[in-house]
Amino acid sequence: MLHPDPLDDGGPGGLVGFAKAARVPSGFGFLDRYGNVDTDRPTACFVTARMTYCFSIAALLGLPDVRSHAAHGVACLSGAFWDEECGGWLGSLAGTPSSQRKRAYDICFVVLGASAAAAASIPGANELMAKAAETLANRFWSEDAGALVESWDRGFGEPEPYWGATANMHGLEAMLALYGQTRDMVWRDRALRVADTFINLRARAADWWLNEHYGPDWTPLPDFNRSNPGDEFHPYGMTIGHLFEWSRLLLQLESTFDVAPSWLREAASGLYETAVQHGWAVDGRDGFVYTVDWDGVPVVRDRPHWVAAEAISAAAVWSTLTGNPRYVGHLQTWSAYAQRHLVDAEHGSWHHLLDPDNRPSYSMWSGKPDVYHALQAVLLPGLPVAESTACAITAGSTPG
Repeated sequence: MLHPDPLDDGGPGGLVGFAKAARVPSGFGFLDRYGNVDTDRPTACFVTARMTYCFSIAALLGLPDVRSHAAHGVACLSGAFWDEECGGWLGSLAGTPSSQRKRAYDICFVVLGASAAAAASIPGANELMAKAAETLANRFWSEDAGALVESWDRGFGEPEPYWGATANMHGLEAMLALYGQTRDMVWRDRALRVADTFINLRARAADWWLNEHYGPDWTPLPDFNRSNPGDEFHPYGMTIGHLFEWSRLLLQLESTFDVAPSWLREAASGLYETAVQHGWAVDGRDGFVYTVDWDGVPVVRDRPHWVAAEAISAAAVWSTLTGNPRYVGHLQTWSAYAQRHLVDAEHGSWHHLLDPDNRPSYSMWSGKPDVYHALQAVLLPGLPVAESTACAITAGSTPG
């Protein structure tokens, strides 16, 4: 049984209940601030995959009326989003397939959603997971680089001349989920390679500051998107929430070893401390800024909900592993912040963005697209540390 939810009003039942309204014939749509599908936005692969993941996690929790939603997601990812001619997943159902690139970001969430669905015994999930794993391995994994290719053209002929930390971070998450479901060691080995490539090699050399953008020859691109600093997927500067996310994932990776590489704990701590120092209340108000520049000065002071959610998730894992009062204090402080400012008691879910004064804002996102980050934030404080949330739920429900 899970421990009491520290964010009662925005707990798993409420979040999943809010998410049910996203179901559309082609997958799961973007929800607006009131919980209605935004019909102006086409159905997206990553949202459909993340919602499939959430409903599958809800099925593992035994929440009511969720299995059909998870099965719907599996069916849509297996059908509408799959490119029958060239293979791989289309990022959107708008436009023509030839106009779209095949992104690692999308396939990683397909893998994550399929793995959770397989853990929950959702029909068709094992087949989807196998197809997604094969695509990830044969199309996106670079053994030479120890990383995932950012994207390809539709026919997998031309890779994007860019290496990105964001897609690879979610690749690490996806590989851990695959390892948890299949026990195929190749996925844990690749997860460790990704962590080594971006964190042990590059973030360590920068004293645990993480540059997320690299050219095709791995030249750092510190000015990438300087003219568009608030980009949703590739912002300029250092992204505070990703440091927390990497920290948590490194600890989850560590948990899969009998004797783990010692640098995993060291790196997880370095990233966590960098995020706390440069992210929390650095502009004089509670909350985590989105990004800072290379001098630590906030660039985008708006407060995305996912950054706080990942801070909560990381603090939860650190607290579970160590019992250190400092991490417990962080967990309590940041959970209280989320309860006070992010949980939308009137319309449901969490506000996805706050302005620098902690008021709901819609400058970066138009609504509440999914519940992926928030759901994990309310679950991980009550779960053991494992390679994936699905495995943690299974382990937490096993007697003894």
